[in-house]
Amino acid sequence: MSNEKLKPMLFSNMKHYNAKQFSQDVISGIIVAIIALPLSIALALASGVRPEEGIYTAIVAGFLIAFFGGSRVQIAGPTAAFATIVAGIVAKNGMSGLMIATLIAGTLLILMGVFRLGALIRFIPYTITTGFTAGIAVTILIGQFKDFFGLTYPKGTVTIETSEKLEAFIKNISTINVSALIVGLISLVILIVWPFINKKIPGSLIAVIVGILIVKFGKLNVNTIGDLYTISNKLPTFHSPDFSISTIKAMLPDGFTIAILAAIESLLSCVVADSMINSHHRSNMELVAQGIGNIGSALFGGIPATGAIARTAANIKNGGRTPVSGMVHSIILVLVLVILMPYASLIPMPVIAAILFLVAYNMCQWRTFVHLCKTAPKSDIIVLVITFVLTVAFDLVVAIEIGMALAVILFFKRMSEESRINGWQYYDPDEDPDGPDLKVIPKEVRVFEIWGPMFFGDANQIATIDFKDFTKAIILRMRGVPALDATAMHSLEQFHERCEKNGITLIFSHVNEQPWRTMEKGKFIEKVGKENFRPHIDDAIEWATKICSEEK
Repeated sequence: MSNEKLKPMLFSNMKHYNAKQFSQDVISGIIVAIIALPLSIALALASGVRPEEGIYTAIVAGFLIAFFGGSRVQIAGPTAAFATIVAGIVAKNGMSGLMIATLIAGTLLILMGVFRLGALIRFIPYTITTGFTAGIAVTILIGQFKDFFGLTYPKGTVTIETSEKLEAFIKNISTINVSALIVGLISLVILIVWPFINKKIPGSLIAVIVGILIVKFGKLNVNTIGDLYTISNKLPTFHSPDFSISTIKAMLPDGFTIAILAAIESLLSCVVADSMINSHHRSNMELVAQGIGNIGSALFGGIPATGAIARTAANIKNGGRTPVSGMVHSIILVLVLVILMPYASLIPMPVIAAILFLVAYNMCQWRTFVHLCKTAPKSDIIVLVITFVLTVAFDLVVAIEIGMALAVILFFKRMSEESRINGWQYYDPDEDPDGPDLKVIPKEVRVFEIWGPMFFGDANQIATIDFKDFTKAIILRMRGVPALDATAMHSLEQFHERCEKNGITLIFSHVNEQPWRTMEKGKFIEKVGKENFRPHIDDAIEWATKICSEEK
């Protein structure tokens, strides 16, 4: 359990803050706000909510997470990882259901931080995070086909699940709008090429401006945000949640998924940021901040938020070094919301689709996916592929649940395969006088060497230890056993009882710290006799020889 203090990084950074750092933080905050603007709108639309709700999220959650956060440079807001989950919740349960799920997630995140569970996130296998991240990328990609190609779906077409979106796209491919496709392709080319021309101004902003100009002056028949949504430039207002036991029960699984995903993505972003600025984040404080940010976002009309790796990296590259830059980014977005939001209605939908295509490509980690498929053990590849397929075919909740269960089962299987009990081979010097120089052990003594952790997956191996009628002592050499669980402890107790019934003394050699504590707690050492626990194999053999000679 981590001993790090629950203190926001902002309060630590203020001790040595100066005017030069403030100016750098302000400049960085402005640049990050410009990057966040089109992304927040695009991710809101991908999540099935209104454009301004993406901005609300970046403003409220972004400010609160920066203020209370455990990272110096984290920028938070809506991210692609949540898009498909949020879209599914909104489609099935509406905005009120999403609010309850986000409030549950926020509460869980605060509890995770308070109870110092930040370090436990590392126990989620890399194959699962890679699998569901790639799966989310594919679902985002498929979800944008309609707008990118300008398709028209018949009234009543249901497109909640990814499979339904793909089916609808294939059925209605004949309704393709060439103008929309041209705008989408031009936007995609700008997004890919622009970073090679200018790294300071985000390509998404250039794509938005060019897209608006092409559609406006070319008088093209292409859907814009204003054609499909009512744009509001009002500031976020407080929304009172409509709590009920049935709603909380129904939204609990989604709340749990949002919390886990927010924790993983935010702490991963912190780790990446640490490596860039040679710093150390406070993981538990960051989880508390994520919880506060998500609760704030839900209460002011936003959607789930977490640390955004791309925006955090942009903050660092532009000189941001304290949470002030994240707070400035949120304040700038307030001004943008009030002044420029009405103009967002002019943004063509194919441009939004193109931005999300690039977001999906950047998050899919296809090179990592292929590398794992080529180099990882078979069990890891199974977990990776199944998590990916389940994310695309069903949803993230199912993918994480089944992926984790499968990973745990395969891990235990692998561990049980590594654990083994080997009996020493006995050598007769009369048969081979030129044989190797081995330890001299009386024939009444048997030695068994145990390797690997002893847990419920392989505890039954202890029951397979055999002995002869003339056996008077059995030595269990445990130098290779780092850990012992309750099931293996029970098996050892049963084996000790079997030895007692057959008049055999059970002796232990080199018991490591954790197994010793487990045995001591269960009063097993007392049962066996402390004198039968020896520090070294030579001591154990000497003790066993003495016991046998005394019995003779």
